[in-house]
Amino acid sequence: MRIDTVAALEALAKDGKASIRPPRVRIAVGTASCGSATGARNVLAVAREEAARLGLEADIRETGCIGCCQMEPMMDVLRPGEPRVLFASLNRLKTRQIIGAVAAGAVPAELAFCCVPVDGEPALPGVPHIGEIPFYSKQRKIALRNCGLIDPDSLAEYVARGGYRSLWRALAEMSPESLIVEIEKSGLRGRGGAGFPTGRKWRLCRNAAGIEKFVVCNADEGDPGAYMDRAVLEGDPHSVIEGMAIGAFAIGANAGYIYVREEYPLAIAKLQRAIADARALGLLGKSIFGSGLNFNIHLSRGGGAFVCGEETSLLRSIEGKMGEPDQRPPFPAQQGLWDRPTNVNNVETWANVPEIVGRGGDWYASIGTKGSRGTKVFSLVGKVKNTGLVEVPMGLTLREIVFDIGGGILDDRRFKAVQTGGPSGGCIPEQFLDLPIDYDELNRTGSIMGSGGMIVMDEGNCMVDVARYFLDFLKEESCGKCVPCREGIDQMLEILNRICGGEASPQDLVLLEELATTTADFSLCGLGGTAPNPVLTTLRYFRDEYDAHILRRRCPAHVCRALIEYSLDLALCDDCGACMKVCATGAIEGEKKRPHTFHKDKCIKCGACLEVCKPGAIKVE
Repeated sequence: MRIDTVAALEALAKDGKASIRPPRVRIAVGTASCGSATGARNVLAVAREEAARLGLEADIRETGCIGCCQMEPMMDVLRPGEPRVLFASLNRLKTRQIIGAVAAGAVPAELAFCCVPVDGEPALPGVPHIGEIPFYSKQRKIALRNCGLIDPDSLAEYVARGGYRSLWRALAEMSPESLIVEIEKSGLRGRGGAGFPTGRKWRLCRNAAGIEKFVVCNADEGDPGAYMDRAVLEGDPHSVIEGMAIGAFAIGANAGYIYVREEYPLAIAKLQRAIADARALGLLGKSIFGSGLNFNIHLSRGGGAFVCGEETSLLRSIEGKMGEPDQRPPFPAQQGLWDRPTNVNNVETWANVPEIVGRGGDWYASIGTKGSRGTKVFSLVGKVKNTGLVEVPMGLTLREIVFDIGGGILDDRRFKAVQTGGPSGGCIPEQFLDLPIDYDELNRTGSIMGSGGMIVMDEGNCMVDVARYFLDFLKEESCGKCVPCREGIDQMLEILNRICGGEASPQDLVLLEELATTTADFSLCGLGGTAPNPVLTTLRYFRDEYDAHILRRRCPAHVCRALIEYSLDLALCDDCGACMKVCATGAIEGEKKRPHTFHKDKCIKCGACLEVCKPGAIKVE
């Protein structure tokens, strides 16, 4: 069957609606990477086994990331005429209890996390409304609108949620020029990091000379702790496909590439299925919707080089060349893939496009701040109680994300900093917690928006060591093509190693700052240009920690091994033996219920004993 008319699209949507809200029980388990890593596939298997055993007639499906990754595995249950009910932190026993209760004709309110009423449905008695859950209450989902709600393998369910209507509207009712105007009006900026205006980039590519043009999706998500793009690809791949098709029409391209990391096998599988299904129904290929637009998408798998997140390196990699940046200008929009005009946007940017075309640029521009419109997806990780995937309007403050959505710092410790923008981002201190989050405000602190990684740190983090960690990562990932990046990062890392090792002098700080500034100013691409951010922001906001390392040979956070010493306080030790069990070097000897002996010469300061010592007898000085 080929979909050439809006009537055919509506017929498919009818099937999708019956799948999303069937006349019988629907159970969906979040089996994205975050859920699968915590046992979601076991939960799925148990749900199916238990339903079969009890004779429960139910549609048991898979869905994408439901958002609150801290509470995975998660599952939702939808009974006819009732709201969706979410269940969290599942295991085999809890899953059996839920399925057993549903088979008996009830939803176990005492096990529920929250409910999600729609279209005037009453909330379930005894179950919190999703709006009462702090993690969800301040979120507004546009890019993540379908993640955790639809089966990502079902094109019909995507269409039931309004999918491919924007593509039809673009082809049937709009011109390339009016499309670009709508994107410009929306104020959408590239969500891959630099924040370049998307409409302006499209216009540059549209106006570039050349018969053959390309659109590219940058899915080379390499920041440690970041998984926004992966979640979209795993939970809603058609949103990216539709966005790229709309962009191709606006720009005048006939081919598109999605450059995705080989380390994302589930995302690759979902994309392959989605592309094949779209081709089979004529939503990709020749004369889409009978419009004359011929457009196809190809997958290109990257080997995991961080530098290939930079668009010129990415394009070289697609061409089969070494992933190294090129000098700009010319920009890819003028001369990119195989020297043809090429528009590169990241996953989140493309996923926003169908909603903007469907609802209008003015609607999108009404969300966010003057200079940063719309919403932004963040992966909230680190020393925070509620980790997960968060989509919020631009302009929300760091405090609202960390303390309201994130629930505050683990173990109620003191907040110290948050790093935004991945390894090349800056570390933002407590004084900026009420900073509205947008591109310009973050830049003013010395940090960047980046693709959306957000790592929260507490008083147990050494900021000198944090800067060293990210410099070490960037040294390994630098392509080495230009001297400022290759040598600058290496020399900065060498100084940071000396500081953490208690071997640095005050002159090293002067040199460190000079190297950071030179590397930022003269590197060829964005990797080198932003690599000094962790160094510059920690020097700017946490200078006292650098001084403590250099002048007093102390690490205030008790992290840098060369500057700390472990000891055993016999007055507090209850002789439980827990520390001996985890000590890999035999630095602690003794027997249970007998006084222990601590050998400092054998201690490697790994911290294992500190984690298990309940009485607090292990001291770090």
